[in-house]
Amino acid sequence: MRLSNVYNLGIKELRSLGRDRLMLGLIVFAFTISIYAAATALPETLNRAAISIVDEDHSPLSARIAAAFYPPYFLPPQMITQAEMDARMDAGLDTFAIDIPPNFQRDVLAGRSPAIQLNVDATRMTQAFTGAGYIQAIINREVTAFVERHQSRPTAPVQLIDRMRFNPTLERSWFGAIIEVINNVTMISVILTGAALIREREHGTIEHLLVMPVRPIEIMLAKILSMGLVVWSACALSLAFVVQGLLSVPIEGSVMLFLAGAAAHLFATTSLGIFLGTAARSMPQLGLLIILVLLPLEMLSGGMTPRESMPEFVQNIMLAAPTTHFVLLAQAILYRGAGFDVVYPQFIWLIAIGAALFVFSLARFRKSLSEIG
Repeated sequence: MRLSNVYNLGIKELRSLGRDRLMLGLIVFAFTISIYAAATALPETLNRAAISIVDEDHSPLSARIAAAFYPPYFLPPQMITQAEMDARMDAGLDTFAIDIPPNFQRDVLAGRSPAIQLNVDATRMTQAFTGAGYIQAIINREVTAFVERHQSRPTAPVQLIDRMRFNPTLERSWFGAIIEVINNVTMISVILTGAALIREREHGTIEHLLVMPVRPIEIMLAKILSMGLVVWSACALSLAFVVQGLLSVPIEGSVMLFLAGAAAHLFATTSLGIFLGTAARSMPQLGLLIILVLLPLEMLSGGMTPRESMPEFVQNIMLAAPTTHFVLLAQAILYRGAGFDVVYPQFIWLIAIGAALFVFSLARFRKSLSEIG
């Protein structure tokens, strides 16, 4: 194997990618807009929900409850009349409508259990399911605090003090941005290497390579190194300018250690992309194969759902996937500030999986070249 051949073929791959505006646009989108959207537009999170309040009590307690709903979870509440409530819900103006009955404060101080009506627009499913619990907790908190000011209550024997590690303010955008970077590193690396191989087959340039004094391993290494370098650079720039810059997400650990882990992960995913490129005969087939492969890799790797929540046999199967170990490595370094002494098992797993995929893909690549020749 001659390194000069790998270098020249790698430069050819980069030039070919530079002429593909669609792929360049996909890379830019995946590491900028996609990450920003994943961090700021979280549908499963209660965010700026529309709420209105019918205050029939007009007491200090009802005013206290109304003032407890504020951004970012809720929009400033609209004070409406009971006659307007149904019309606003029918028009879709409010997700939640609260009706505080007359004499609510008096009944609370008298020890009765008055009922507050909460109307929920259940068509907005993600906000409706979580929002009802938020509203109940907020109302209970405000009523309890109000009653304690007017009546002597015994002190609780145990006081629970919460300390949120690694994300003190519970910012969901921190989690969304990092996970999107992890997912996009996997997705773009598989797409680029697979598409590079399909593009050469469709343009007929693979036949030109076969008559040149280059070996299959040199062609494959050139594609892996060039496409891996592009994704690795995009990942580094995205962390610096989008995650840390635009979104102001704090990175606890070493960025260089994470990028070293990303390089090991890219070795595995680009090899996987080569294999998919040899299995597919056209770009549409490659797209279908990538969907079938990437969906389980991303959904079952622990990035979207904790691995502990999955069946044990699924956890064991996913140990053979590079994304599982990359997610563990990235979360440990970027969230918890872990060093190499903590994440070295993930490095070993990624290198071993990458080597296995490389050998398997190389055998498949050689077979496909022999069929063309």
